Amino acid sequence: MPRLIDLSLPLEHGQATFPFDPKLSIVTHNTTTSIGYNITQISMSTHQGTHLDAPRHFFDDGTPVDEIPLERFFGEAVLVDLAPGSALEPKQPITREMFQVHAEHFHPGAKIVYRTGWDRAFGRPEYYSDFPSLSLEAAEWIAARRIGLLGMDTPTPGTQWKEIHHALLGAGIEIVVVEAMANLELLPTRFTLAAFPLRIKGRDGSPIRAVAIIEP
Repeated sequence: MPRLIDLSLPLEHGQATFPFDPKLSIVTHNTTTSIGYNITQISMSTHQGTHLDAPRHFFDDGTPVDEIPLERFFGEAVLVDLAPGSALEPKQPITREMFQVHAEHFHPGAKIVYRTGWDRAFGRPEYYSDFPSLSLEAAEWIAARRIGLLGMDTPTPGTQWKEIHHALLGAGIEIVVVEAMANLELLPTRFTLAAFPLRIKGRDGSPIRAVAIIEP
């Protein structure tokens, strides 16, 4: 039997978000006492917790999440560990050179997940403020290789968020960007990734339950 590894952060009422994002609310709507069954009301961003970005996130004419082929969210992936056995420093730049040594994995359509160890900071204020930051030069290098999916354990790729997302999500590139992953230290170099979004019509992204499937 294959082994499954959860690569997702938990969702909890009142959880921190980026300053301008909607706040996460998970509250009881009815209970077995009030109506005979439990049901919960959830209000959240499409980019809360472990989630993916569709091109529509930064481009009004970009492909929305419900129109991305399902094959883009599932298949063989490669882990690029940028801090084996440890973690990158807060606010450390993630440079093009750090990826170039793994260049053989960056081919058209590839699914790449990179590890910084930053998920260890989840739940602390610095998780959203001090994360290691992908450089624009590195993002452009990745985009030029036309990979299909780029995952990471930081809440967003980098502090130059607009320019980086434009490089990764732009027309002719349209890399699926998976953010805020967890437990990447448990992964082998190659694994099968399942990272399906909700089928939210015409929208910019979706929370996901990212899972690694490890064959025996």
